[in-house]
Amino acid sequence: MKITDKIKEIVEPIVEEFGYALYDVEYKKEGGEYLLDIIIDKEEGIDLDDCEKVSRAVEPLIDEADVIKDAYMLCVSSPGADRELRNDNDYKRNMGKEIDVRLYKAFEGKSKHIGILEYYDEDKITIRVKTKKISIPREVISVIKQYVSF
Repeated sequence: MKITDKIKEIVEPIVEEFGYALYDVEYKKEGGEYLLDIIIDKEEGIDLDDCEKVSRAVEPLIDEADVIKDAYMLCVSSPGADRELRNDNDYKRNMGKEIDVRLYKAFEGKSKHIGILEYYDEDKITIRVKTKKISIPREVISVIKQYVSF
């Protein structure tokens, strides 16, 4: 079992007990140090107090499980404004909202489309770009994120 899978098993019940969703767990080496990033979410968004609460609750459990042998830094964070859509809940939450669709190869002449999410299933997503609807096959989609304009 991968380290991240074991960490998910340990922290998910605690994260859900606080009323949050576990978005992801990442374990990586950055700048010579190991980083364990627990990414949480909730409908209203995550703030620093939420991150601190989860961090204090899960840190002793992770240490006790002794899953990670190297020294690491624990970070609890939110997925950010331009979060990736990964599952049905993400798609449902973003119906009617603007999304950024990146493609492995060009579709309808572009490798990136920005539009309003109108439909999704396991085979395709449909977005509205101005007055035109575009149905994009899932196999050409690299990543789908919430669109954030600055």
